[in-house]
Amino acid sequence: MNQSSLYCCGQGAKHNGFVVQGSNGEFPFLTSSERLEVVSRVRQALPRDKLLLAGSGCESTQATVEMTVSMAQVGADAAMVVTPCYYHGRMNSAALIHHYTKVADLSPIPVVLYSVPANTGLDLPVDAVVTLSQHPNIVGIKDSGGDVTRIGLIVHKTRRQDFQVLAGSAGFLLASYAVGAVGGVCALANVLGAQVCQLERLCLTGQWEDAQKLQHRLIEPNTAVTQRFGIPGLKKTMDWFGYYGGPCRAPLRELSAPQEEALRLDFTSNGWL
Repeated sequence: MNQSSLYCCGQGAKHNGFVVQGSNGEFPFLTSSERLEVVSRVRQALPRDKLLLAGSGCESTQATVEMTVSMAQVGADAAMVVTPCYYHGRMNSAALIHHYTKVADLSPIPVVLYSVPANTGLDLPVDAVVTLSQHPNIVGIKDSGGDVTRIGLIVHKTRRQDFQVLAGSAGFLLASYAVGAVGGVCALANVLGAQVCQLERLCLTGQWEDAQKLQHRLIEPNTAVTQRFGIPGLKKTMDWFGYYGGPCRAPLRELSAPQEEALRLDFTSNGWL
């Protein structure tokens, strides 16, 4: 199980904590009981002042509602709900608005939308996001698509709502802050958490030149543990940095020796190893 650091602002207050059961938590490969056990154990270990955002998305609306309620019962502060995608050809704005509205209506905790087209094959349409931002129990979106123009447009279109836009990757965190995002949920924070936090601080204090230099050094490592080598790469890197990445769950496979060498180069060439 991996955790991705969450940094977001809400109602004038600063919040940070952890996301569990996001894409890097291998949630599609876990049973329902395993998913709940992971969140329960993190809640027990996490200080109460740290936010716990739990991924509760399933393919059906009913299953998502049930999982979201269960996540709340084991200690989640908010639910991050990925777009259902198996029948992606029918997942238009109307279907997704209906899905998320039903989940938010019945969820005992706030809901964060989660758009990750690299894994689902679809973007949560901007018009759907704007409509859903008006729901009192939908508080934000994690957008992992990497389209900064889209992120800026969502910020602009939801500016009158109490709605937070979070970058879904450290690779475009600076750009997202520049167009109005308020935080990020970043896989790279599993291994370079202090550096991702530093990038956030530089952006929030307007130190854009230093932020740009740091952002440049994070792009290749971030790409390596997301697009290029994915979860096996992230787990291997966690081991290098003194954490526990552990084995991947099948059908994911461990990295080959040449892949591991290429992964290490992405970190050493940028001064992180």
